[in-house]
Amino acid sequence: MRHDREDPLLFPPQVAIEVKALACQLPLEFDKPLSRFTTREIAHLVVERGIAASISGTTVWRWLDEDAIKPWQYRSWIFPRDPDFQRKAGIVLDLYHRMWNGQPLSEDEFVISADEKTSIQARHRIHLTTPPHDLTEDVTVTFEVTVTLLG
Repeated sequence: MRHDREDPLLFPPQVAIEVKALACQLPLEFDKPLSRFTTREIAHLVVERGIAASISGTTVWRWLDEDAIKPWQYRSWIFPRDPDFQRKAGIVLDLYHRMWNGQPLSEDEFVISADEKTSIQARHRIHLTTPPHDLTEDVTVTFEVTVTLLG
């Protein structure tokens, strides 16, 4: 079996880890005037930083593909840039687990989640608001609902 000089078996696992870490960083962090890296540019940066003596863009692509890392398809709305993101997200994640300030919510406390759906327009009331009904009689409530299916 022929081994190229860039055979993945010849690279220590730490090299692949460092390549993946580099691919997840913004080019601006390396004073590069790029909006995103290509695999060839990542390979050049790996050699430039002394992580490996030589490596091809194809090897970089293969390693990144293993973990579905695609820096050339970077979408800023997917990756948070707020330095305080972890703290802010932690508050929301705690609420999903029914926790607030380190304490569990009681049975009579509820979490209501509302999300802006820009593709769904707000609807106006169809009928005027009426005073509360006598609770001893049956009441029928009708809602107008808009459903958007995403494919």
